[in-house]
Amino acid sequence: MIFKCKGKVIVTGVGKSGNIAQKIAATLVSTGTTAMYLHPTEGMHGSLGVVRKDDVILAVGKSGESEELLGILGPIKKIGAKVISITANLESTLAKNSDIILYTPIKQEACPLDLIPTNSTTAALVIGDAIAVTLMKMRKFKSEDFGLLHPGGIIGKRLLLTVGDIMRSGEDNPTILLNDSIKNMLIEITKKRCGAVSVIAQNQKLLGFITDYDIRKILEKKEDIFSKKIKDIMNPKPIFVYSGMKAVDVLAVMQNREKAIVVLPVINRKKKVTGIIHMQDILAKGL
Repeated sequence: MIFKCKGKVIVTGVGKSGNIAQKIAATLVSTGTTAMYLHPTEGMHGSLGVVRKDDVILAVGKSGESEELLGILGPIKKIGAKVISITANLESTLAKNSDIILYTPIKQEACPLDLIPTNSTTAALVIGDAIAVTLMKMRKFKSEDFGLLHPGGIIGKRLLLTVGDIMRSGEDNPTILLNDSIKNMLIEITKKRCGAVSVIAQNQKLLGFITDYDIRKILEKKEDIFSKKIKDIMNPKPIFVYSGMKAVDVLAVMQNREKAIVVLPVINRKKKVTGIIHMQDILAKGL
C-alpha cells in the first residue's frame, strides 16, 4: 500500500508511541519516501488539513484506544485516506478502523511495573524500520540516492564528494611538457605547492608523474639533477584517478598501500590531465 501510495505517508501517534512515530517518519523521509509526522492533538485542531485522499496514515498505538488518536480517525476516514495501524490490540478501535493491521503481540512490558512502554515501543520501531528497508529494496534505493538526501555531514560527504569537487585544476594544477627543463620542473613544483607535477604531451595526455620523492632520491645519490632530462626522473606509469571517482575511495587507494601515496594526477576518459589531488585536500573535507 505504501509503495503504491500516490500521496504521502503521514505517521501519527501520541505519547511514547508518538516518539516512535516521529522516528519512523524521519527514517522514511531519509530513505526516499515522502512522509511526515502529525501529532494527533494538532490534527484535532486544524492540522488534519495536510491529509489528502491519496495519503496513507500509519498510526502507532499499543492499546489502540488513545483518545487523541481516535479523535482523528473519523475525519481521516471521511477524507478517504487509507489507514495502517501498528498496535498490540487486535480488538481495539484503532485496529477495527484500519485497512491493514501490523500486529505486535506484546502482552507485557520489560518495565517491572508493566507500565513504561518498552517492549511495545521497540516492536513498533522494528516494524517501522522494516517498512523503510523494504521500501528501499522495492525502489532499488542506492547509496547515491541516500547521499543526495544527506548533503550535510560525514555521510553526505562520503557518498557525494568526488575527486572533481576537491582536485586542484586550471592554474593550480602543476604540469610540464616532456621537453621542459629541470629548472622549469622545479619551479612548477615549488610554485604550485603540491609536491608533484604531471608530465603531459601537447594534447594534454598524461605521459608521466614526478613527485618531490623522486627528486630527493636523485639528490640523495648526489647526482647532478640539472644534467637529467624529465624522462629520466618521471614515473612513466603512475597511478592516476578520474575526476568522477568518490573522494573517499581515492583516499583508500592512497592510504591502503605499503607506502602511502599523498598526491595523484587526475585524468579524464581520454587520458588527458584535468587536475591533481592531494591527500591533505581530501582530509581537509573531513573524510
